[in-house]
Amino acid sequence: MRPLASGKALQAGSLLPAHLVVASSHHVASNNSLHSQRLNMSKTILITGASSGFGRDTAQTLHRAGHTVYASMRGAQGKNLEAAEALRKLGIKTVELDVSDDASVEAGVKNVLAKAATIDVLVNNAGIGSAGVTEAFTAEQAKVIFDTNVIGLLRVTRAVLPSMRQQHDGLIINIGSILGRVTFPFLGIYGASKFAVEALTDSLRYEVSQLGVEVVEVQPSAYPTNFLTSSQTPAGTEVAKSYGEVGRIPDALFKSLTSTFEGKDAPNPHDVAEAIVKLIGQAKGSRAVRTVVGAPFGSDKANQDVAPVQAKVVEALGLSHLEKVA
Repeated sequence: MRPLASGKALQAGSLLPAHLVVASSHHVASNNSLHSQRLNMSKTILITGASSGFGRDTAQTLHRAGHTVYASMRGAQGKNLEAAEALRKLGIKTVELDVSDDASVEAGVKNVLAKAATIDVLVNNAGIGSAGVTEAFTAEQAKVIFDTNVIGLLRVTRAVLPSMRQQHDGLIINIGSILGRVTFPFLGIYGASKFAVEALTDSLRYEVSQLGVEVVEVQPSAYPTNFLTSSQTPAGTEVAKSYGEVGRIPDALFKSLTSTFEGKDAPNPHDVAEAIVKLIGQAKGSRAVRTVVGAPFGSDKANQDVAPVQAKVVEALGLSHLEKVA
């Protein structure tokens, strides 16, 4: 899962960092030729939700790898001004973009295209978490989560796809979660939004494959970032209290997870940035559709089991040719 919910999260147990490393070059080259290589491989990349956590680390990592990075966030001139300025000092371009606002998304993407002409890679990273007794969440709270995690992803994708289709090339990386494959108690609403990302990822990858665009997904597990403390908890506190001992489980799990994250064996959030860099560096058509990062909790097996079933569904529809990106 992406770093789980706000003050409530699940017991992660013994979380291990993902065994994902960026492939190193096997060529010995001078500094000049290496610089030339980097320029030739450089891509223009738009990342959403880049003010902190996975997004910010990924923006910095991709910038160091020689890519032109547009780190988008809401409140770039307001609450996230400090984060935006820090990124700009590193040479990373920042963009005002609120994934929950149609006009903001359109303006943000147009701004990038006006400066860069093309967007080679879109990293749909923006998202919010939630954890607690499901019944205690209001419908409005659930709408906010889905508007960011699902509709927000769709908004940005719709804004970027026309330019990718025009150039018959592009890569979209959706940041999902292991909770889009397996379900943990007290994370039902967040998990439901990430299950939706699974469906969108598959449908989009089929629909745009013949237009030269590749769509893949990264499924992070639990990691120590501020995502954990910025997520929603239930508004219906009285409902949660009425659950008695069961209603107190989220608090206990959060304390356990926090303890794990403060230990010497805590998972390294940089694993996610490395996985994204690796995907971007791979050849078109060779990328894995799904990449689990961190402790899988069985999500990797779920991916393996579902893949042949999904392939047969597409085959039954006579659409197997959509499996391969053109």
